[in-house]
Amino acid sequence: MIKYLIQNKYPIVLIIIHILLGFSATLTPYAIIAWFYLVLITSAIQVLKEKDSIFVLVSLIFYLISFELISRMARTSPFIPYELGKYLLCAGLVFGLLRYKTIGIMGWIMLLSLIPGFFIDVSGQVQQSDIIFNILGPINVALAIAFFNRKRLTSIQLGKILRLMIYPILGVLAYTFVKTPDFDEVEFVLGANVDLSGGFGSNQVSTLFGLGTLFIFILMVNKWEFSGYFILDALVLFALAFQGLLTFSRGGMLGAVLGIVVILFFLRSAPLFKRKKYQLPKIGKYVLPGILVAVLAYVAVDQITNGLLSLRYQGETMGTIQGSKEKSLYTITTGRLDIFLGDLNLWFENFIFGVGAGASRFLRETMTGTVAHVEVSRLLAEHGLFGLIYFSVLCIAGLVLLKYNENPMIKGILFALYLVAVYTSFHAAMRTFVTPALIGLSLLMIRAPKKVDSKKVKKKRKVPQLILE
Repeated sequence: MIKYLIQNKYPIVLIIIHILLGFSATLTPYAIIAWFYLVLITSAIQVLKEKDSIFVLVSLIFYLISFELISRMARTSPFIPYELGKYLLCAGLVFGLLRYKTIGIMGWIMLLSLIPGFFIDVSGQVQQSDIIFNILGPINVALAIAFFNRKRLTSIQLGKILRLMIYPILGVLAYTFVKTPDFDEVEFVLGANVDLSGGFGSNQVSTLFGLGTLFIFILMVNKWEFSGYFILDALVLFALAFQGLLTFSRGGMLGAVLGIVVILFFLRSAPLFKRKKYQLPKIGKYVLPGILVAVLAYVAVDQITNGLLSLRYQGETMGTIQGSKEKSLYTITTGRLDIFLGDLNLWFENFIFGVGAGASRFLRETMTGTVAHVEVSRLLAEHGLFGLIYFSVLCIAGLVLLKYNENPMIKGILFALYLVAVYTSFHAAMRTFVTPALIGLSLLMIRAPKKVDSKKVKKKRKVPQLILE
């Protein structure tokens, strides 16, 4: 099955299938469950056969983990675990490390720095589930860095991986369209609009739609077609941006903006000889349409909400508008700054070893009982000096990736993925697959695809081809 998905011979069919899966999720979980295991089981043999390239393995893992949110919406647990992305990504990365005998020193340093936190609990209240909830995300990031660092894929293969990750996001899009009430019946508020997120966590929905928006933009500007039709790709981009903005959860959509700005920076700053050498897309011809579509989505949602969207992104709340609260970083970050400062205080008091994995929410003086939303402060509070080592190595990995991949477009895409991954950890910690998956992709060495000899292709035309490289 993964071969068919990679080949993408009939993209419209795949788009329709995933939209129908999203519609079915509003009625029953069994269609999602059946499709998930059909792909997993039928693709296992192909993964086991492939010994030279990581492409098939990565394609399968990244496609399946992208079903995490639609599976939660469809309530497929326990058949598909609630934290599917964490478990499947961890299992896939461990398999990849063993099969391809990878030695990624930075990743192993990060893993070792997490060990002391397992054996410490200053609060005395941490359960095993708390440890898994908080620690599996950082473990996956470390494994991703160990496995992906300087692995080689082609630009075409990178485009195919991004495309595979978009398909399940279309299912979430279809689900939210069905669940979204008529706008006349909605009372928009200056906060997260759960009713417009399909009745689910608006931060998770916004994060995924922001990711889809960024991926579609990347495919469009590089002419790595998603559907095969520019107009349809633009409509998908509009729909993802529109629905993501409707959630009023800013994190995911600002992540998409960050990624697009980074890519544009690398394109604009590229010297003329590199623009010609790598045939970089022209800003006006290929990039501007994508930006205009996203801006149009913003204007449309702002009109529907009578300007509340703009107020939301300005950091206003009902309290600040009514005058009962003063706008500050505390109100703009909706409590995240309180959590961050509370975690820092815990770190200062437990500088070397921290308070232990999962313990910070029980000990924090501010926002007590609330799980961490900012991963760096959680690492410092719960892992102490070792958490600082972990985050420092993560930052070094981002700086190192700038040394490779001479193509400004590729370098821009990879650095954008890295920054979006780190940024996501500042508003949603590392509780989803987004941060480890994007950090892993950002560390790849991307090369130009192999040129196929047209004469040889004509001679062997009877044999169906699939270039997995």
